[in-house]
Amino acid sequence: MRTQLTEPLRPLGSSGFAVLPVALGCWPMAGVTTLDVNDADSIATIQMCFDLGINHLDTAYVYGPNGESENLIRRAIGKRRDEFVIATKCGLHLEGPEFIADGRPERLRAECEESLRRLGTDHVELLYLHTPDEKVPLAESAGTLRELMEAGKTRSVGVSNFTVEQMEEFAAVCPITATQMPYNMLQRGIEQRTIPWCRERNVAVMVYWPLMKGLLAGRFTRDTQLNERDSRRNNPAFAGEEWELNQNFVDRLREAAALTGHTVAQLVVNWTFSQPGISCALCGAKRPQQIEETAGAMGWRLTAEQLAIIDVAIAERGTAAVKREFS
Repeated sequence: MRTQLTEPLRPLGSSGFAVLPVALGCWPMAGVTTLDVNDADSIATIQMCFDLGINHLDTAYVYGPNGESENLIRRAIGKRRDEFVIATKCGLHLEGPEFIADGRPERLRAECEESLRRLGTDHVELLYLHTPDEKVPLAESAGTLRELMEAGKTRSVGVSNFTVEQMEEFAAVCPITATQMPYNMLQRGIEQRTIPWCRERNVAVMVYWPLMKGLLAGRFTRDTQLNERDSRRNNPAFAGEEWELNQNFVDRLREAAALTGHTVAQLVVNWTFSQPGISCALCGAKRPQQIEETAGAMGWRLTAEQLAIIDVAIAERGTAAVKREFS
């Protein structure tokens, strides 16, 4: 049994639940854009959370063509369901390789029921609308999620990949507990409007891509050749001049990490969840050692000297190019 880290729990908005600032993102286990995934490692990764004290699992209906991620959670947690705050998402599905947004009430109800069946539970603590559907009025989708909450299918409701204006429209019909957005050292756009809006309304900000699809984990070198089947080969952050600039940036992070006695990934995640208004960093993993390392981002604080090094490095790097994908 590993020693659980001493890190205070944080409120999940107004839901009444509390989570650690590091959560397990279960997207990689779906195997849609991730290579070398297998059930044994995925289950062991989820079960590692018991030892680490990580109590929040983030998944979605669309995480796998046949609900692979949600099914793995059911198999991994067994009778220990009550130890986790589980979030899933509806309103997005796969048709072949394509992600299809569908916010129609009947579709949202059906996906919610299927997600609960896969997860082996009669409710989740948090249900997100995965993305706005331009073909369906947001009020219709919001009203459906409110009905699901009132029916006890979910204890609270969130939105993912929404603008401030879309959150306002949604919240006029259904209260929002959390929002989920991409955020990391080189993608900080939500600091301008989204985070202030959420702080004023007690909405938790749950961020994905804290390690920028692994780029900020410190494991790549300039000579790294990604597998031909790796979807990151099509991402501008992993090629050409952007790749070189990003590697220069990670070199600076290595200097700062060396001062902390922690890995680059731990430094980056610690910095992420320490930013004002950030409630939780959703950290993907498909091997137990990955979430174990990420958990090591908790239980310590960056010093003023270390923060200064990071701030200068971020300022010099500027905003990185990155291809948008659902997560």
